[in-house]
Amino acid sequence: MMLRRDFVTLLGGAAAGWPLSARAQRPATPTIGFITFSSQEGATDVVAAFRKGLNESGFVEGSNVAVEYRFARNESARLPVWAADFARREVAVIVAAGFAAAFAAKAATTTIPVVFTVGGDPVQSGLVASLNRPGANLTGITGLTTEVTTKRLGLLHELLPAAKRFTALINPTSPNAQPLIMEARTASAALGLTVDMLTASDIEGIDAAFASLAENRPDALLVAGNNLFNNRRVQIVTLATHQRLPTIFSSRANAQEGGLMSYGTLGGDTIGLYTGRILKGAKAGDLPVIQEAKFEFVVNLRTAKALGLTVPTSLLARADKVIE
Repeated sequence: MMLRRDFVTLLGGAAAGWPLSARAQRPATPTIGFITFSSQEGATDVVAAFRKGLNESGFVEGSNVAVEYRFARNESARLPVWAADFARREVAVIVAAGFAAAFAAKAATTTIPVVFTVGGDPVQSGLVASLNRPGANLTGITGLTTEVTTKRLGLLHELLPAAKRFTALINPTSPNAQPLIMEARTASAALGLTVDMLTASDIEGIDAAFASLAENRPDALLVAGNNLFNNRRVQIVTLATHQRLPTIFSSRANAQEGGLMSYGTLGGDTIGLYTGRILKGAKAGDLPVIQEAKFEFVVNLRTAKALGLTVPTSLLARADKVIE
């Protein structure tokens, strides 16, 4: 399995070896189709990372490459339509953010390269055959959303050592749902905790979930990484704050919005780097799926104070960013 830092080293010396014939066959200004289940606001981080990687590969949007963005805003039925349209128009590459978008792109074409970014295991979900050699026309990046659940629970436990009962909010329609539930249960047992599972698969479900939390309050809440929850970031942070519920999220954007803590992958520019490499002639199926290895821990001290919590110095010392 290739880690992010290995990939950057490899990429630096690889450009000279890409065949001139492959590059010559590309149009002067290729078009990239970008699809995601998220809203434009919810996809801010991934779009920024994609553009950063694309620029590092020598492609500047609006100059020597065109990018068409499609944001489904929680309406997954749009994704297959957009993916099919990109396939019909034979764009140079389809970039798919999230499992729903990745599977829509996979179903739409077997020839156009697809670069995805997903939060769970793309092999276990059936998206690709293997990480080292995904095969077919797909490759991308995984942020291992489920595998860091243990770490998030541990951070909550360190903040609240006397707490015994936590709740995890998950989207049951996500391919990550069952692996996440299994890991949360294993991690909670190791910590001597009880973790209840709470589900929400749409906006109304989020409201209902928090209504149930108000009636049966846990000591703390873990919100799983998911496009729906990213799209409803303000809603979830507001509800958690209103209920004075200590909460840990997967994205720093949640902590910046007012969430108590976040722990998750940092980066994602591999999707732009890979897209650039494919535009220069590489085959998607020959590029290993990259496992992001850099994580970021953010603590919002303003929120901690509002909740009447004292954050241990041991946690603050390990935080990559402290919001004061």
